[in-house]
Amino acid sequence: MAENTMLGGKVRALRRRENMTQGQLADRLGISPSYLNLIENNRRPLTAPMLIKLAQLFELDLSTFGTSGDASIVSDLREAFGDPLFDNHNVTTSDLKELAGSSPALAKAVISLYRAYRDTRESAETLSERLEGGEGVAGMEPTRLPTEEVNDLIQRHMNHFPTLEDAADEVRARSRLESDDVYRSLVRHLDQEHGVEVRLLHVADERKAMRRYDREARRLSLSELLPPRSRRFQLAHQIGLLAASDTIDKLLESESGLSNPESRALARVALANYFAAALLMPYVPFYEAARAERYDIELLAHRFGTSFEQVCHRLTTLRRPSAEGVPFHFLRIDIAGNISKRFSGSGIRFARFNGACPRWAVHTAFLTPGMIRVQLSRMTDGTRYFCIARTVRNDRGGYHAPHSMLSVSIGCEARFAKELVYSDGVDVESHEALVPVGVTCRLCEHHDCEQRVFPPMQHPLRIDENLRGVSFFGPTPKR
Repeated sequence: MAENTMLGGKVRALRRRENMTQGQLADRLGISPSYLNLIENNRRPLTAPMLIKLAQLFELDLSTFGTSGDASIVSDLREAFGDPLFDNHNVTTSDLKELAGSSPALAKAVISLYRAYRDTRESAETLSERLEGGEGVAGMEPTRLPTEEVNDLIQRHMNHFPTLEDAADEVRARSRLESDDVYRSLVRHLDQEHGVEVRLLHVADERKAMRRYDREARRLSLSELLPPRSRRFQLAHQIGLLAASDTIDKLLESESGLSNPESRALARVALANYFAAALLMPYVPFYEAARAERYDIELLAHRFGTSFEQVCHRLTTLRRPSAEGVPFHFLRIDIAGNISKRFSGSGIRFARFNGACPRWAVHTAFLTPGMIRVQLSRMTDGTRYFCIARTVRNDRGGYHAPHSMLSVSIGCEARFAKELVYSDGVDVESHEALVPVGVTCRLCEHHDCEQRVFPPMQHPLRIDENLRGVSFFGPTPKR
């Protein structure tokens, strides 16, 4: 029987949510309780007519019975159970799929429990380091990071917020933005619509803050260190906080995943940034330009007066049903490999609890600063992706200021590669060009990786002093 017809766990969860017995639901569906019991235990398939009846009965969209959500849960479960803590428990992928399919709420609870365990362990390690160094221990709370909660919010909405798009279009029409002088148009809008004065400050006057808004004085101060594109974005961001405040509040009212004030504040910043991008790169013109120029990021950045990274972000938001762009994923890391931003619109899975695969182009981009790296990769499940990566540099400062460097990557499934200008001259069907990559070492089945730093979950570390493979942590090669 096809896997997508075995949805017994979802049926059982829906029935229990409505406090119905098997007999009551069976009567509503026109089947016997014994047959419903077989369906709920995946011993009989859920037929199309039965699926439609269930959707009508519970007033649900048919997509509720899809498996995309299960795949995300299974991915997180696999990463959690890839921890060496579970090495002796022989948990298989089939076990995790069954848990995600039959009891998604329980699966999410397990993930939350593991996350709390990781947070507590990291806090304990940090505490140990601070004690050894003689430092204080203030602020050691094993809570979930606000950045993680906001990342999850964006992922749940697939990084598309129609109400913010509408709000940005309304402001753009009212402010009559002039494409040849967007900065002056935004300054004029803040003055005329919100009574806000905009000032540029010298470094000596404001050395730390790039943007500061004084509510009482109705004054927005921008640092002279900001390049023109960043000044425009900060102006648009401030307009978002003022003009779209109610829209942002309504979006956050229904979000239960934001557990503390810091998370909600960070979410407001993220949604105001979304508004700013929608204001500077309006949906329809940007979508049409992206398609016409085959997603040439640098060209789009010049046309709309934005940065390389801002364009990458905007490309991931093109999810309008009537005008949908290529489904991209986005990743940003620092030179130490820390992931500071991530979004998956392509279906690719990112590590949540462990380090990312060093074979990804987002890492190798640091080897050629400022140059675009192209990569055709294959995940362990056989899915192929086409990705580009490039470093971006923070030049906000003078000679003595530190210049931080980040790497950003955007990618899609290989079947969309021909729509991108970066695929020109690349044989996307070539098996030789594929770079084997994984989510993280513990979940990766590419045994011949010389950069492996942990043994795969399915193959515990076994040492043979007389034999050495390409990696010390890979499975011992057969003779």
